[in-house]
Amino acid sequence: MVRRFFPLDRSAAPAAVLGVGWRSLLACGLLAVASLSAAHGTDAAFDTAPARAALQRLLPAYSSQFELVALPRGQGADRYEVRGTPGRIVVTGTTPAVILAGVERYLEQVAHVAIGWPGDSLARLPATLPAPAAAITSVAVVPDRYALNDTDDGYSNAYLAWPAWERKIDRLALHGINEVFMPVGSEEVYRETFRDFGYTDVEIRAWIPAPAHQPWWLLQNMAAFDALLSPSSYARRVALARKIVARLRALGMKPVFPGYFGTVPPRFAAKHPGAQVVPQGDWVGFQRPDWLDPRDPRYAKIAADFYRRQRALFGDGTMYKMDLLHEGGRAGDVPVADAARAVMAALQAAHPGARWVLLGWQHNPLPALLDAVDHRRLLIVDGLSDRYDNLHREQDWHGAPYAFGSIPNFGGHSTLGANAGVWLQRYAAWRDKPGSTLRGIAWMPEGSGLDPAAFALFTALAWTPLPTDADTWFAAYATNRYGGADAHATAAWRILGQTAYAMASGEWSEPQDSLFDARPALDEQSAATWSPPTMRYDGRRFEQAVCELLQVAPALRDSSAYRYDLVDVTRQALANQARVLLPELKVAYAAKDAPRFHALAVQWLDDMALLDRLLASDPHFLLGNWLAPAQAAAGDATEAAQLAYDQRSILTVWGNRSGADRGGLHDYANRQLAGLVSGLYAPRWRRFFTALEQSLATGKPPEKIDWFAMGHAWAVSRAVEPTVPQGDPWRLASAVALRLGSCRP
Repeated sequence: MVRRFFPLDRSAAPAAVLGVGWRSLLACGLLAVASLSAAHGTDAAFDTAPARAALQRLLPAYSSQFELVALPRGQGADRYEVRGTPGRIVVTGTTPAVILAGVERYLEQVAHVAIGWPGDSLARLPATLPAPAAAITSVAVVPDRYALNDTDDGYSNAYLAWPAWERKIDRLALHGINEVFMPVGSEEVYRETFRDFGYTDVEIRAWIPAPAHQPWWLLQNMAAFDALLSPSSYARRVALARKIVARLRALGMKPVFPGYFGTVPPRFAAKHPGAQVVPQGDWVGFQRPDWLDPRDPRYAKIAADFYRRQRALFGDGTMYKMDLLHEGGRAGDVPVADAARAVMAALQAAHPGARWVLLGWQHNPLPALLDAVDHRRLLIVDGLSDRYDNLHREQDWHGAPYAFGSIPNFGGHSTLGANAGVWLQRYAAWRDKPGSTLRGIAWMPEGSGLDPAAFALFTALAWTPLPTDADTWFAAYATNRYGGADAHATAAWRILGQTAYAMASGEWSEPQDSLFDARPALDEQSAATWSPPTMRYDGRRFEQAVCELLQVAPALRDSSAYRYDLVDVTRQALANQARVLLPELKVAYAAKDAPRFHALAVQWLDDMALLDRLLASDPHFLLGNWLAPAQAAAGDATEAAQLAYDQRSILTVWGNRSGADRGGLHDYANRQLAGLVSGLYAPRWRRFFTALEQSLATGKPPEKIDWFAMGHAWAVSRAVEPTVPQGDPWRLASAVALRLGSCRP
């Protein structure tokens, strides 16, 4: 499923993008930093106060020990420098966000602690911050450092309040991101725009889905699901979006807004006789919104109104994300080239010089589109850079600029791992080859904030010195992640780096999901329809990482980073066990060995019960914390029920029966949360095993179970879920290790 230019001015372009290797860029960058740092701040172009405020949020007890200095960029690349003495750390950078990236590098390289997404080891900091032994300098080797998938707002939690968004932005800044997709509040832009074109407020609100499903409406895949939100809900989202946009701009980061490419509400042609509307057909069980031919004069009028309304709400932008004919959209008799020229003309009329951002995914962007518009106003954010082999992006995209991207997570799965070795080899090769049009990186998991190691490694690709060796990087990561060197932590992350993070390209970019999360069947291979059907790494070798983490020194076990990782790695080791048990269950059932089948079914359900208890020991794995933001956003009891269903349904049935069953969307966003495992996944398997055991006993076919009905019943449930963790992660992980039998005495 869905899984994002800078001007070609050679005087302004980083050397790497002009074919010069990164080592030359590093040398030039260090000279520039050295010369400018001698007079830092004399002609500062920005206020460092936003970076200072971020430090007060991130490091309240230590922010006074940092001196933050603006470093003029001039015509060069983003860069930072860290110097200082004990208790006085001087960080210079070319934007407030770049300064924060310098702080993060200092924390990792000198203080040996880290602020992860999620988890940190800041409690290990000494009272007086240590000084760098020598100046730390870094230069951005690419100008575009993009983050967030089109689907992120749905799968990461569409109801996050401002404090959670604030933390999200801080972490993106700490890792050098400078462009962030920001769709929040777009529903109000559409609402205001189409009221100007003959629609009532109720008609528009009935068309726009609830927030968790809005990403696919913006992509022109679906509409109307769980719709008719209250006007106050729209107002709350606009207020949140304004805070997000203001913070991004204050930190020197660019919000990337959705652009307008022709989506119209139902019956547009009836309201505007003669309008050239192209029906878009079906998308995995949902009726797609119609597309107005961009050559139709009404398109330019709607686009102008859309961009005017968007500007009034959120200010001007320089980057706009939109994809023509996404995932099976139909052009009808509209020439794609003509449509592309009209869409670009409308964008440039509203925002002269703005860049059109497109997702590299499946057949997108189409060659006809690329040949029709000015490449200097494009940026393709590639969702497939690490997934397939034999990719030639300059050829594929006719020389258009692009960002090396990854989607290592689909649907927000509780998944740990990535094709990280492919990143280390392929990114540098693509960037440095003659004629390269690679201009950036694009971090695009469908659900963000779930795999801190993958996020840290991928974003490091954009800065010097480049990570080149996985073992070396993961060893340093282990030390910083837990706040000190530990042989067992290093061993654990070496194992993880050689298993879950060493997956090969060719067909997939994410690990397998868990069969515990699947609709029950004896021959099931994945929970989500489009997930890998088999293990993508050595599961027994992976289990050894649990054993090593359990032996980390007690002094390092108190950090939120350690606790999160211990639960996450152990959770995945236990989840992998389902792929061992299910074939055995199938054999026992086929052999009509009822005692063996019963014993294996009990073992399976016991594993799921233990998994739920393990998940309940960390706040990041609680269903209650997934649901709580939606409940907090509701204006009354009726809206609370609507928003809860929005959140619950996207995890399970996703949408209606047609989309879930015929379209295959059920469990697309499966994940392992305490309360979801015990509340839906385990009851499904228990009912399935009961039906099969009854069949073995009676000789009759097993009952047919309506899995959609069971999932829908759970989705409409209003059961209150805990938001406070219970249990000791270390003891529970030890119980899992004992159960798996993988740790040697």
